[in-house]
Amino acid sequence: MGPSHPATHGTVKIMLEIDGEQIVEMDVQIGYLHRGFEKECESGTWYQAIPYTDRLNYNSAILANLAFCMSVEKLLGCEIPRRGQWVRTLASELSRMGDHLTRLGAACLELGAMTPFLYGIEARELVWDLQEMLCGARVTSNYVRIGGVQREITPGFLERLSSSFVRIEELLRDFDRVVTSNRIFVDRFRDTGMLPLAKLIDYGVTGPLLRAAGVPLDLRKAEPYLVYEEIDFDVPVGSTGDNYDRFLVCQEELVQSMRIVRQCVPVIEKTAGEPLNVADPRIRWPAKERVFGRMEELIQQFKGVTEGIRVPAGEAYAAIESPNGELGFYIVSDGTGKPYKVRCRPPSFANVAPMRHMLVGGMLADIVPTFDMINMIGGECDR
Repeated sequence: MGPSHPATHGTVKIMLEIDGEQIVEMDVQIGYLHRGFEKECESGTWYQAIPYTDRLNYNSAILANLAFCMSVEKLLGCEIPRRGQWVRTLASELSRMGDHLTRLGAACLELGAMTPFLYGIEARELVWDLQEMLCGARVTSNYVRIGGVQREITPGFLERLSSSFVRIEELLRDFDRVVTSNRIFVDRFRDTGMLPLAKLIDYGVTGPLLRAAGVPLDLRKAEPYLVYEEIDFDVPVGSTGDNYDRFLVCQEELVQSMRIVRQCVPVIEKTAGEPLNVADPRIRWPAKERVFGRMEELIQQFKGVTEGIRVPAGEAYAAIESPNGELGFYIVSDGTGKPYKVRCRPPSFANVAPMRHMLVGGMLADIVPTFDMINMIGGECDR
């Protein structure tokens, strides 16, 4: 099955042995994108590595930026200003929404349901419009920087966010109405792709797949970062861990992300004018108006761009809760302007590994919904 099958996302081939419609044996071959992004990260400066992280997952690029920058900041020992943390939290949840909307919409499309796909994608487009206002790009969005964020929030962004969320809620209600209780959809998803909880843990599966099986592990709660400790939100869990539970968990996580974003807005409004980035120009490059007006900061910017920021020698690991689960970066610095070692812990790689156990004994038709709910992204899987 594949690699040209429309549901296998290009680089995945699934070798199958079937008895009629029943899967007797399967081997998932995830192929290569030939990017070698971890080695590429080690060839440039710390800042030059950030765009490589965007390409891990085009649906939630900002979250990959965040995980990498947090690991570098851990070595630098710097603390981001409060306003910067709230803005990062808002951007992170928008990124999560874009990812979940794509996953749920595409899952319906690949089962032949065009209408809910259009609802999901319209909602995702509204989220991407907001991301574009934040950072200037819709797909390979790139917003988080070491020591802060790319730039201040665009004027009118919060008003646009408010109106977009009203429309997104309407679309989610429409989506729920035509999908969640639809007999065909439920029959295709319920009791399919199941895996015992112990097996999920053995494979290091995280994110909605694990939570759907009843484990409330969410790094935003278990190991809080940014300002999640101050925000009120729930971690939805399932009971059986089948594809239907995974779908419901993702659907509820969309609601919770909107709840988080709405709690960020008043704080961001209240802290207008406060700094977004660390004040140390050796870490975060100064704003252009300061570079053009002060010789010291012009020199600092020149050295920062050409030689890279100096990160103290040592090693660090920082992880965040991405839409697919734990996304972490392990980095090693030798004290120079370039990373000595960059290693990523992508959730897709761990989540795809037990796919065979989810499907052997099931039906051929169960492959697509299971693959959709795993939400494998080639950029994350590529090793």
